[in-house]
Amino acid sequence: MKQLIYNTALYLRLSRDDELSGESGSISTQRMMLLQYAQEHGLNVVDEYIDDGWSGTNFDRPAFQRMIDDIEDGKINCVITKDLSRLGRNYVMTGQYTDFYFPSKGVRYIAINDNVDTLNGESELAPFLNILNEMHARQTSKKVKAALHTKFTNGLHGGAYAPLGYMRDPEQKGHLIIDPDTRWIVEKIFDLAVHGSGASKITRILLNEKVPSPGWLNYHRYGTFAHIYAGQHEDKAYVWTIAQVKKLLKDEVYIGHSIHNRQSNISFKNKKKVRKPRDEWFKVENTHEAIISEEDFQRVQEMIDTRRRSQKNGELQLFAGLIKCADCGWSLGHGRRKTKHGYDGYYHCSKNGQGLRQCSMHYIREDVLCAYVLSRLQYWSQQAQQNEEKLLKRLMGATDRERNAAKKKQAAELRKAEKRKAEIDSLFMKMYEDWSAGRITEYNFNMLSEKYQTEQQELDAKIQQLRSSMEADQQSVQDAEKWIELIRRYTNIAELSADLLNALIEKVVVHEATKDTDGSRVQEVEIYYRFIGKIE
Repeated sequence: MKQLIYNTALYLRLSRDDELSGESGSISTQRMMLLQYAQEHGLNVVDEYIDDGWSGTNFDRPAFQRMIDDIEDGKINCVITKDLSRLGRNYVMTGQYTDFYFPSKGVRYIAINDNVDTLNGESELAPFLNILNEMHARQTSKKVKAALHTKFTNGLHGGAYAPLGYMRDPEQKGHLIIDPDTRWIVEKIFDLAVHGSGASKITRILLNEKVPSPGWLNYHRYGTFAHIYAGQHEDKAYVWTIAQVKKLLKDEVYIGHSIHNRQSNISFKNKKKVRKPRDEWFKVENTHEAIISEEDFQRVQEMIDTRRRSQKNGELQLFAGLIKCADCGWSLGHGRRKTKHGYDGYYHCSKNGQGLRQCSMHYIREDVLCAYVLSRLQYWSQQAQQNEEKLLKRLMGATDRERNAAKKKQAAELRKAEKRKAEIDSLFMKMYEDWSAGRITEYNFNMLSEKYQTEQQELDAKIQQLRSSMEADQQSVQDAEKWIELIRRYTNIAELSADLLNALIEKVVVHEATKDTDGSRVQEVEIYYRFIGKIE
């Protein structure tokens, strides 16, 4: 009889999960075992198919699929693996190949360590071994997740690359340190955002100024993403997308926090990544040094949430997200009315419109509002340019002498209260010793205790109030200085812009118009500025 020639595929697979679980069987060990078996049994080795770093639950492995293509082309009629788990760890899919696909194509399958050889007929143990292999994959997945959770809890970075602006700490595995060569890019992006630029505008600036992108920086330093950047034109290094900028602006890594579990696999069998809802994210605070202050970061988040949009006609509503009704607190909607000169814009309470009639109109013309806000910003800009110190005093609502006197008075009261509290603590101790020694009665001890406890509570409240007041006063000075520094950047303000309003103003509150004694229309508009609120 003519002997059948077995054109054999040696299939080798090793995943990171196998390595983490301590399972032996490197690619070189598998190769040596399979080659020896093929030689001893007279099998003609056609090719090796190696999937290094691929999970056994995933059958879309490149080398495995290449082997299937060769089977379809008639090049292969025998497949050898070290054991069934090398073929796969998905019970259903592995059985599908061993019990149906291979037999239908006339392919002999051999799993050396499991004593499986379809030439000898079906193996009764194979289905049970496949189930055990899947259970192993399930348990390994749980162990890996537990190990990652422990790693994240300890504040260790788990990403493949350090975020832009950071680098891996050579002294401490999993720890991030600030990269002095790239932190300026992050600072530039957030500075633009704080001063009113949206993601689209920031992206254009980065492109125009040829700021290197995160992907190119990784390629330039570590050789990663070579398939994207190798051999490309120089301009490829400076390609930014709006999505990249938006993601960066929302990433809390830049205020020193680590966020994990943003996405995960559908299951241990299906490695497709899915986004997790925000309430399932795992945040660990203060894991590394921040590049951006918490205040600036939160400011940017507020601006993203209230980002003003262009209308269909391309016009930008400057006050969208800023202008509020004084009575109901809702945003004022924008409208347009036809006039003989064209169209005029105006604002009105949203609760009054759309048939709601739950608030009055609060009507104000757009040109009137713009003129008023512009005049106030011009005024404060001039004050800041002329005499910064005088403006600071005005914003604080008192002269330096008055403020210093108030500070001294509060400090004196705080020292007095703290001294009295220390005295009471000593009195308590002495009184307890007297009661223990029988020098005072229990009745007097209880009566004095109640008196001193009441005084203690009053002193605690006073100390807390004085400390809070002094801290608030100090913070208000810092906020005022910050706002003055900010408005000084805007000299010779000629017109309003989204950047200007976003940077300087927190909200504009519009009251309902009234009639003056002479019948003229009067309307109050309050401007609340960033950091300092409403000022006169």
